[in-house]
Amino acid sequence: MLLQNWWFTTLVGIKRPIQPPLKGDVKCDVLVIGGGASGLAAAARFLGTGKKVVLLERNICGGSSTGKSAGFLTPDSELELSQLRRRFGPQGAKDLWEVPVRGVDLMLSLIRSNGLECDLQKQDSLYLGKGSGGAKAVREEYASRKSLGYESEVYFGDDVRSVVGGKGYTAAVRYQDTYGIDGLRYAQETKRVLVDGGVDVYEASAVVSFEGHTAKTHMGSVTADEVIFCADKLGPEVSPYSWNVYHEQTFLSITEPLSPVEQQSMFPAGPFQCWDSDLVYSYYRLTGSKRLLLGGGSLLTTYTRNDSTTSRVIDHVISGFRGMFPELRNLRFVQYWMGRIDMTRDLLPTVLKEPASPWVHRVLGCVGLPWATFCGDFVAREVLAEKETGDEKYYGYFDVNRKFLVPLWLERAIGKRLAFPINNAWAKYYQKDTRD
Repeated sequence: MLLQNWWFTTLVGIKRPIQPPLKGDVKCDVLVIGGGASGLAAAARFLGTGKKVVLLERNICGGSSTGKSAGFLTPDSELELSQLRRRFGPQGAKDLWEVPVRGVDLMLSLIRSNGLECDLQKQDSLYLGKGSGGAKAVREEYASRKSLGYESEVYFGDDVRSVVGGKGYTAAVRYQDTYGIDGLRYAQETKRVLVDGGVDVYEASAVVSFEGHTAKTHMGSVTADEVIFCADKLGPEVSPYSWNVYHEQTFLSITEPLSPVEQQSMFPAGPFQCWDSDLVYSYYRLTGSKRLLLGGGSLLTTYTRNDSTTSRVIDHVISGFRGMFPELRNLRFVQYWMGRIDMTRDLLPTVLKEPASPWVHRVLGCVGLPWATFCGDFVAREVLAEKETGDEKYYGYFDVNRKFLVPLWLERAIGKRLAFPINNAWAKYYQKDTRD
């Protein structure tokens, strides 16, 4: 396999010129730092408002997590609805589930109203249980969806094979109104909309320092009345909250196009976007060109400090997939790549206004494109004083000082690589919070 991000391959021949880097000093009403899903959503909210907006991106728009992702537009990311219900209770679970639901709606509205070419695929979600523990997880997920009023279908035993051809799945829960996209194309297409709408977008413009109202790059600076940070993997020289995020490493691979027979064998009832109940889960879906996108990782590399570029991890994921789908054992995987996803200790985003500098807003640790999109739009609405009824509660859910099993003071002693897996596992499987 070739070590190369497939989504970059899809940009070949597309006339979307790279925006030049910032040169010189400029002033504006709003500065957005970061051109991924959250930063793009924030900038898009200002279109038509008359605000002078500048967006700085250190790579190309979508060049980090957004453009390396599998492009799942589903409310699920690292936390299932049943896990949110256990932790926050029924109302809290609904509050938080509506965050990515609204994120999906925001992305669909932008795509459809502007005709964005980003390989939008309508695909129902399918959460697959493996073994007795997986069947239990599916039952809990289905029960949570039913009790909270979300429609879904559930399958057990041999019935699972009616929707997905893989062997070894013991249960599955299915729900609708979910999609898949090419995240990099989405970002680049959204950039075009922003530029056409008057936003000044500068790519290859990493922020090297920030003080007061001014962000400096290697060739210029931007001074703004309001500043929105939506970038990931920021160091302490730019973000005093760098200790509040870490990264999870995942691997993705893509195949040659599947034949109609192979597609039918894999998805008898039509294409789905799927993930399983394993702790380090595998996930897959078909692209518009009928290529299989398969992702996963390993316990050893998920929380590793540095990128692992070897194919051994994805080779293991592919081997497991072929064991589940022996009829596809000759399917050829042509490219693979890895990506690091910023996350918080409990897998929920952090959104804040700096207490001493209320003109500075930060979106941190969003796992999943819909979550990131909602949070970027949410902060922009805060700047515009366009908050909706009930919005204030999200500052509580996403408070930077919310409680974690391993607190920050202890994390500094034992390190992120140990503290984050402990906190992530606790939040995912055991944590319970009491809310009014």
